[in-house]
Amino acid sequence: MTTLDVVRIDDPADERLADYNSLTDVVLRSKHEPAKGLYIAESSTVIRRALAAGHRPRSFLMAPKWLDSMSDLIAASGAPVYVAEEPLLKEITGFHLHRGALAAMHRPPLPGVHELLANARGGAGARRVAVLEDVVDHTNVGAAFRSAAALGVDAVLVSPRCSDPLYRRSVRVSMGTVFQVPWTRVEAWPEGLHDLREDGFTVAALALTDDSITLDELVANPPDKLALVLGTEGDGLTKGAVEAADLVVRIPMAGDVDSLNVAAASAVAFWATRV
Repeated sequence: MTTLDVVRIDDPADERLADYNSLTDVVLRSKHEPAKGLYIAESSTVIRRALAAGHRPRSFLMAPKWLDSMSDLIAASGAPVYVAEEPLLKEITGFHLHRGALAAMHRPPLPGVHELLANARGGAGARRVAVLEDVVDHTNVGAAFRSAAALGVDAVLVSPRCSDPLYRRSVRVSMGTVFQVPWTRVEAWPEGLHDLREDGFTVAALALTDDSITLDELVANPPDKLALVLGTEGDGLTKGAVEAADLVVRIPMAGDVDSLNVAAASAVAFWATRV
């Protein structure tokens, strides 16, 4: 029987916990994760999905009651597990752990756009792609990924200024589907949209313009390969992104409502264009 590498923690300043100290939103976003090439997976479900996707843990941090249910994961990974009582966990991380377990995970390298699209669908190549431009709310990013996974989107691209899909809150809201849907970051924007066109995609910008067509019209005559571009929460898509698209699409709405939250809009568009 494999012996678990369990370390009991009673000092929140223990230097072995540097990956987990004060995990506030600002610290994670601006310093901790990018500098060390790590991300934080929260909850046993998310951790299991990360490991199933081949991501490598650096360590685990959890309350004692989670040891038994996660012992198989811990033993298979060979990574140390730090165990502390729940009040101490809150002191270490800066927030209450609703589901009692964290893992510091090594970030896998991101593929290039062409590589990502070619390898999607088991190597058959992507046919439906979502593109997120400057979506800065982590919850919306996670929700968009969850919809993409549920509704058959083959890959997701994010702009340089889009929030990190591997940020703790994004991962949690997505229920770990950020590990299921292939994704990468577009380095040049909006010029990177031309890479999609080179790979045979029709680029459709979801925006309100005088020359836009309805989502129903798009679905009535769908392109073989479609990329849906969605913009930030407040201002929508930038002028450059709209101009780089092949066509502009709007979701018909009633009740004098002129727009939807980007996460809701993504779900509607993904469902309507599913194949």
